[in-house]
Amino acid sequence: MTDDTQINFSFDEDPIKKRVGLQKPLIIKTEIIDLPIEKIPVQKKSTRGRKSLKEMVAGADLINVPPDEILFQKQYYTIGTVAEMFKVNQSLLRFWENEFDILKPKKNGKGDRMFRPEDIKNLQLIHHLIREKKYTLEGAKDFLKNNKKTDEKFATIESLKKLKAFLLELKTNL
Repeated sequence: MTDDTQINFSFDEDPIKKRVGLQKPLIIKTEIIDLPIEKIPVQKKSTRGRKSLKEMVAGADLINVPPDEILFQKQYYTIGTVAEMFKVNQSLLRFWENEFDILKPKKNGKGDRMFRPEDIKNLQLIHHLIREKKYTLEGAKDFLKNNKKTDEKFATIESLKKLKAFLLELKTNL
């Protein structure tokens, strides 16, 4: 059902508009549409730009780094494989390589980065500091520089996370 409505406005009280000749009425056409709320089109959220903090926290729990027994079976991992493990872009891994001195992946003859298991462990620590603990890049660098026993603390945190996941799984199966 449509209802065309005309609204006339007069701008006579403005002397400048009289001199310029803007005395035409403004016509606004409106259309009223009766739709149920379910059928009102919803605008999709853009996938570009930065992620919100909620999305980053949710994504931080989804990293898929294999256990040490499986991780150390291979000597090298490609940058694409490592990016899939951490659910990040390859460009972010290259950026972290430039920013953090502890990351030194080998490069083959073509220039492709080949990450060793030790590099993946260091990436896991960097990912934990930046994405889960919300450190800035400078803060994470200072933390790694000043705290030499970060590997032990991080190993403890990882083992506690595995224990928590096991207990939650056990709870859901009861």
